[in-house]
Amino acid sequence: MIKEKVPIGSIRNSLVSISRFNRGEATKIFKEVDKIGVKYVLKNNEPISVLMSPSRYEEMMEALEDYVLYFEAEKRVAAAKGKYITSDEVLAELGISDSDLDDIEVEIE
Repeated sequence: MIKEKVPIGSIRNSLVSISRFNRGEATKIFKEVDKIGVKYVLKNNEPISVLMSPSRYEEMMEALEDYVLYFEAEKRVAAAKGKYITSDEVLAELGISDSDLDDIEVEIE
């Protein structure tokens, strides 16, 4: 896990009280979310919700999906009984190079 120092101003800027929504500042808050990426909504100084930009949410979901796929692959490799071949061996057997794959769009469901 990478630990980096976060400036206290960044933390303070990422907090928003629920009372600001009650005062009709939702549009302003959403603009702030677009600018900094995420806001923690507080009620009675306790976090009750997290607001984030759609792009930040998509980044997080893609990263999560990558981790799930990675751990599934690790589990399959560990459970493999007998011989299995690497992707490099498959590509070589089929006569496909990495550069052949660079321009291909793939959609995995």
